[in-house]
Amino acid sequence: MTDFIDHIEQKATVATEDCGRRLDQIAAELFPEFSRSRLQQWIKSGDLQVNGQQLPPKQKLLGGEQLSISTQLKAEGDWQAEDIPLNIVFEDDHIIVINKPTNFVVHPAAGNRDGTLLNALLFHFPQLASVPRAGIVHRLDKDTTGLMVVAKTLAAHTDLVAQLQARSVSREYEAVVSGVMTGGGCVDQPIGRHPKQRVKMAVVRDGKEARTHYKVLQRFDGHTYIRLKLETGRTHQIRVHMASIKFPIVGDDVYGGRFRIHKGVSDQLRETLQSFDRQALHARELGLVHPHTGEFVSWKTELPEDMQNLLAALNQEQEKA
Repeated sequence: MTDFIDHIEQKATVATEDCGRRLDQIAAELFPEFSRSRLQQWIKSGDLQVNGQQLPPKQKLLGGEQLSISTQLKAEGDWQAEDIPLNIVFEDDHIIVINKPTNFVVHPAAGNRDGTLLNALLFHFPQLASVPRAGIVHRLDKDTTGLMVVAKTLAAHTDLVAQLQARSVSREYEAVVSGVMTGGGCVDQPIGRHPKQRVKMAVVRDGKEARTHYKVLQRFDGHTYIRLKLETGRTHQIRVHMASIKFPIVGDDVYGGRFRIHKGVSDQLRETLQSFDRQALHARELGLVHPHTGEFVSWKTELPEDMQNLLAALNQEQEKA
C-alpha cells in the first residue's frame, strides 16, 4: 500500500468555452474526485485559488485561468481509535471491503461512543481520520452481518457516495423469514419514522421511496429462506418491508412482533428459533464500480455460522416430516 498523503496539491486550467461560468461550477467539473461541498469550503478558505488569488464561489471566470488547490487534510471528527479486529475481505489503496459480524455498531452515536466499526477503522487505518465518517459510506444494522465497503481516500469517498445516490451499487442479502412464501416479488412502499415509536421505522404515506426485491431460495414448513436485492437503502428497509407483508425476519424482536411458530414443530427446532438472538439477515454480495480503475468488481461471503445452523435445523425438521 502507498503511504497516505495528507496534503493535496492539484492544478487545472479553465477552458475558454467556460467563459462566463461560476468558479464553483467549473471547479466541480475540473476536480470531480472531490465533493461540491468540500470544493466550496476550499474556495471560501482560500485553499482553492484562481491565478493565485482567493475569489468568491460565484465569481464568473473568463477562461484560461489556472485553478490551484493546496490544502492540508484535517481530522473529520473527535472519535477515538480502538484496537478491534476486522474481517477484511479486500483492500487496496482506495477501498476496503469488510465482512461485518453481528453485535457490531457501525458508527458512534448517543449511547455508543466507542466499540464501533468506525473506532476500529481509525485504529487499523489512521489516515481515515481525514475522510468523512472515516470512509463509511453506507451502514448495516448492529445485528445484520455481511459486506460493507469503506473509502480510503476523499476521491474514493466522493465516487462511492455518488454511486450509492445513483443506486448503481449492487447489494444482495439473504434472510430467513417466518411464514411460507408462495413466490418472489417486490415491496414498493415508502419508509419513514414510526408515527408513535420514534426509534422505529415504518411504512408511512409521506416516507421516502423504498423498493425491496425478493425471491424464494427454499421453503420450509413455517419458514422461507429468501434472497433480497435493495433498489434503495432506507434505514431498516428490509426488516420493515418484510414485516409489512407479514413475513418478518426470524429473530427480529423490533419488527417481528410476538414469537410465532407453526404447530407440530419439534422441541429442538423450537429451541433453535427461540435462541436466535438477532435478525436472520446477512449482506451476502456487494458489487460496485471501482472508484480508481472504473471496472465493476464484486464480492461474496459465506453465511455466518448462526444462520447456517438455523438453516440446518430447518432442513433437519423438513427431512423428519
